[in-house]
Amino acid sequence: MKNRLLIVGCGDVASRVAGLLGKRYRLFGLCRRVENFDSLRLLGIRPVAGDLDQPASLNRMAGLAARTVLHLAPPPGHGECDTRTAHLLSALSRHASETQTGILPQQLIYISTSGVYGDCGGDWVNESYPVNPKNARALRRLDAEQQVRNWGRRNGVKVSILRVPGIYAHGRLPLERLQQGTPALLSAEDSYTNHIHADDLARIIVAVLRSGRPGRIYHASDDSCLKMGEYFDLVADHFVLPRPKRITRQEALKVISPGLLSFMLESRRLTNNRMKQELYVRLRYPTVADCLAEMRRFC
Repeated sequence: MKNRLLIVGCGDVASRVAGLLGKRYRLFGLCRRVENFDSLRLLGIRPVAGDLDQPASLNRMAGLAARTVLHLAPPPGHGECDTRTAHLLSALSRHASETQTGILPQQLIYISTSGVYGDCGGDWVNESYPVNPKNARALRRLDAEQQVRNWGRRNGVKVSILRVPGIYAHGRLPLERLQQGTPALLSAEDSYTNHIHADDLARIIVAVLRSGRPGRIYHASDDSCLKMGEYFDLVADHFVLPRPKRITRQEALKVISPGLLSFMLESRRLTNNRMKQELYVRLRYPTVADCLAEMRRFC
């Protein structure tokens, strides 16, 4: 009999994970929108109705007895705490105590963000680097990390955390930004950014299922070492679009929205040695340039 895996947050990455795991697991997906149920079924995911913002709706998870939980859902868009993760963990604990089996999941994987490090001034950052979130969005992610790690320790559940940078794919490139002519920073003032292809992220998640260590944090990042403007230039050149205009940081404060600017002003370079050495991951797209080269070959 196949083990049951519950996916929380059934978006693009979840669909790619489902394609890799459908033959080995019986997949369930927590979903709040009934209109999305049929598309989940087509992916081999059995929908479970529930909304992380409505704790009472999570009662439908009772009796599911999933051995593994993949938590891909983002935090709410406000506050400094992730109430959605709190509701999920509470529901998992409650259902284990109320059902006859009393079974908690054996493993929980949480997909976090590299934004928990804040601005590192371009330093190389490993998984032991001090966290220093600079905005509420990153604070919510760090809160979720702490919740799942504490919950795992209390309940003897194997918890792994993936800190993920900017996710891209063939259909997830910054074309709209380039077409709108949004400027980038001058190279001397620009920030290092980090990337992972969505297919590689799905494969890393599968590797964590197989080899992840309890309580361990992993960077799900490729080998690229790009400043943000260099990334935009690569994509612009590939699609024969104008490269973005370069401006100073002082000018950026006046013309770029605070939300976008918060990404542009955080500079760090993630190491991925732990991912490769402990999870035995071989990236399909080691760099963004490799992905674009493949796209060129198949155009």
